[in-house]
Amino acid sequence: MLKTVLAVATAGFAMAAAACAGAAAEVPPLSVYGRLPNVEQVEISPDGTKLAIAVTDGENRVLTIREAAEGAKLITAMRFGSTKLRGVQWAGPEHVLITTSSTAEVFGLAGPKREYLMAYDFNLVTKKQRLLISDQEDAMNVVLASPVVRFIDGVPFAFAQGVHFIDNQGENTLYKINLKTGITRRVDNGGSDDTDEWLVSTDGQPLAQSLYDEKEGAWSLKIKAERGWTTAERAVSKMGSRGLSGLGRDGRSVLVWLDDENDENKTYLREYALDGSHVTVPGSDKFDSLIHAPDGSSLVGAFSLVGDERRYTFFDAGLQTSWNAVVKAFPGDQISLASWSDDKRQLVVLVDSPTLGPAYALVDLNTKSARFLTDVYLGLTQEGVSKVEPIKYKAADGLEITGYLTLPNGKDPKNLPLVVLPHGGPEGRDTLGFDWWSQALASRGYAVLQPNFRGSEGFGWSFVKAGFGQWGKAMQTDLSDGVRYLAKQGTIDPKRVCIVGASYGGYAALAGATLDKGVYRCAASVAGPADLKRMLVDSNKLYTSSNNSTLRYWLRFMGADGIKDPDLAVTSPAKLADKVEIPLLLIHGKDDTVVPYVQSTLMADAMKRAGKPVELVTLPSEDHWLSRGATRLQMLTSVVGFLEKNNPPN
Repeated sequence: MLKTVLAVATAGFAMAAAACAGAAAEVPPLSVYGRLPNVEQVEISPDGTKLAIAVTDGENRVLTIREAAEGAKLITAMRFGSTKLRGVQWAGPEHVLITTSSTAEVFGLAGPKREYLMAYDFNLVTKKQRLLISDQEDAMNVVLASPVVRFIDGVPFAFAQGVHFIDNQGENTLYKINLKTGITRRVDNGGSDDTDEWLVSTDGQPLAQSLYDEKEGAWSLKIKAERGWTTAERAVSKMGSRGLSGLGRDGRSVLVWLDDENDENKTYLREYALDGSHVTVPGSDKFDSLIHAPDGSSLVGAFSLVGDERRYTFFDAGLQTSWNAVVKAFPGDQISLASWSDDKRQLVVLVDSPTLGPAYALVDLNTKSARFLTDVYLGLTQEGVSKVEPIKYKAADGLEITGYLTLPNGKDPKNLPLVVLPHGGPEGRDTLGFDWWSQALASRGYAVLQPNFRGSEGFGWSFVKAGFGQWGKAMQTDLSDGVRYLAKQGTIDPKRVCIVGASYGGYAALAGATLDKGVYRCAASVAGPADLKRMLVDSNKLYTSSNNSTLRYWLRFMGADGIKDPDLAVTSPAKLADKVEIPLLLIHGKDDTVVPYVQSTLMADAMKRAGKPVELVTLPSEDHWLSRGATRLQMLTSVVGFLEKNNPPN
């Protein structure tokens, strides 16, 4: 089915065709992995004639608009520099909505720095860009989520959730922006202090609200019928809002995820009609995420990760047959749907090749043809993509742990140096496929283990629950049990093992140096929590109530009764610095709003008081997600240099 390969270029921003299997093999420099990916997003227009492509030179971002036809003629380009581009979506053939974010302290608002979203409309006809909600009195010019697009009498409207102030109290408010005229209006006065999300019908009317009481942990669903707003559902939801999941299969109902009262391992998807009646979407307990029609008008399918298989389920038999044909066109690769035209006949897919890395391709179901558009990482050679193997092993208590082992190219998989690279969350997970960080480490000669330790998502609620109270305990030994398993297999040298991680993975690296001693030769923490009590105190500053869902979430994993629980010190690496006997590297972004920068300075200070050597690398203007190319590369270069010094791969 694959017929042609397309190479396109923009001024100063190269976009090359996917590498061919016979290309010259050479290990790429760290910058290929560490800088921003050269392509961050590709969105096809509703009519299938144009592509919006977010590209970078590794540091600076540009949004290009090109013809989708072969040759990819450039229509226009917008340079964003170092601005953090968070999302791109079409609003008809003539408008592109762009969501960006920035880290800031807002004058007049209490609390620490926050990450704020802003949304823009770019008009392809006038070539002008407009900031949404910038003309409203008593409102911030920020949005709380990416806008939703609806057409009313053929005119595109953006519906954005913003903050409107009444008596100095900010409320989640729905705004309606006419993209043709730029006129903005507040849509509905039916919101409350607890409203956290809105859903808009296909004809542009407010249809549903999600409400959440942070202090009580109480969630409710309101639906707007002919008689006005009525409460259709209530639920106890201590760990956060249930939110809204879009329009249902009929394009009129409201989707919400709820727990199965009879089976804690299951959640299911409900469709609520205007009268409050509801049905359960069949098979939804197996869904990981939902797929809506390109214009968001209805639910058309779902995505599930079954083992390591990426499974797409479409309700329409014809659409399912078409998708199956797309997958068959790329044998041995992992295929993800990136965007599609309104008629669902033109598809942009992300093709993750186990030997070549990720690339975008454009599929035309009408002509039964496909062509590659661009690699995600330019300069990535076949030699620079290491083999990734799924593994399973038993934890000390018998619990089965899955994970992924990346093996360096050109080395016999015996007695290898190992880097343990735990994910963040902690309720996240690693998946099979290209991971820039593990691939960069493998390219330098290290085997890399990414365990899905207890508490990780994707393996049932019982597996998540097994992590409660095990922060720094069994969640930590799940990692070292993986080391012992690989050593027993003869794959790695147990005397040459280091641990590296970010966020919760950064905490795991610190715990590997203080709590699970004797396993690791060195440890590197990127944005890792070091003082758990201080982290909870700072987290509370983001809320008006000291009893909130984020605090409850952390306490449940940490196994603490409250902020004053003395057990928090027992698993806080900053309180255990005197126990560190291995080289320790700390890396942290100054603009981190999730795990504040002070967490690493607290650890560094504790190490100095204990008379222990430590290195702290500060990433200026960097956030929790390593969104800037220069500092992301600085992080990777610092980690690799640290590893090569303290655990040489040769």
